[in-house]
Amino acid sequence: MALRVGLGDTGGMASGAEKKPSSAELTEKIRELLSARSSDSSICPSDVARAMSPDDWRPLMDPVREAAGAMVDAGEVDITQKGEVVDLATVRGPIRIRWAR
Repeated sequence: MALRVGLGDTGGMASGAEKKPSSAELTEKIRELLSARSSDSSICPSDVARAMSPDDWRPLMDPVREAAGAMVDAGEVDITQKGEVVDLATVRGPIRIRWAR
């Protein structure tokens, strides 16, 4: 059985075969996804993880949260839960990422 690999395919990471995305790559994907939505919308960290690695996204959840945390520190985004800004260091449960207001 032959394995076919498309050259230049950048649709996502292959399961376990490629390196994990860097913090800079995750940060850029957060910016890209937020920019694609209205200015008052938010995204879920899983949106970012799935965009980076559709078949193996769960291991990226903590790195995405870490990248979002660095963006909070830079004043670029807010982390929300149920529409309220929360502290990423102490929040538990589902969160959303939005442009800082």
